Amino acid sequence: MKIDINSDMGEGLNNEHLLMPYITSCNIACGEHAGSVEIMDKVIALALAHEVKIGAHPSYPDRENFGRKIMVITDIELRKSLSDQLKLFRERADLQNIPVHHVKPHGALYNLVALDEEKAAMVVEVVQQVFERAKIYVPFGSKIEKVALAKGMEIVYEAFADRNYHDDLTLVPRTLQNALITDADQVLAHVKRIIERSKVKTIEGNEREIKAQTFCVHGDNPNASNILKALHQEVVLK
Repeated sequence: MKIDINSDMGEGLNNEHLLMPYITSCNIACGEHAGSVEIMDKVIALALAHEVKIGAHPSYPDRENFGRKIMVITDIELRKSLSDQLKLFRERADLQNIPVHHVKPHGALYNLVALDEEKAAMVVEVVQQVFERAKIYVPFGSKIEKVALAKGMEIVYEAFADRNYHDDLTLVPRTLQNALITDADQVLAHVKRIIERSKVKTIEGNEREIKAQTFCVHGDNPNASNILKALHQEVVLK
């Protein structure tokens, strides 16, 4: 089975050059939880050099919390922020003549649209207004999967190579110590189980059905480089 490996980038860590050789798609911050126009341009150029597909990584406009907390803002404010982020990203990609392959919401927004159908519909609608052909990365069994399919949008099932799951397929919150997997061997076992059996082992000790066409390794994982190298050696990339 050929799979895609993606990573969140452009978040000010300056480690993109270490990760890009080992991934096949990337999610680039659009300036509201992290990043800037200059960083976007730099990461887009690096992706182009490595033949890595690029995606927009929009978020709540919340640098203070890195987009990892749900913001109390109106739907109008959120819609405008998302639209502005995606239009800016499209503009930067167009300047380098590279197509935008996908969109992947970031952090708290990603987790929210997995469970909230109304917010999921808003995100899908904004994406479709800005991009005609971009795909959307979604978790298996989520509300945004349902909405995107209903609206005729192409989805890509995503699982997290370096995150632990609960029985309901929600991610273990980053506030808990066991949220992030940093050991490369554990990540490999986690990914191989999903690839070979379409199952994920939860922190409750159970196995749950899951589908994945792309796996994310977070750029801010302290062992991201070694994890990606191990995955690159052990699995077949698209």
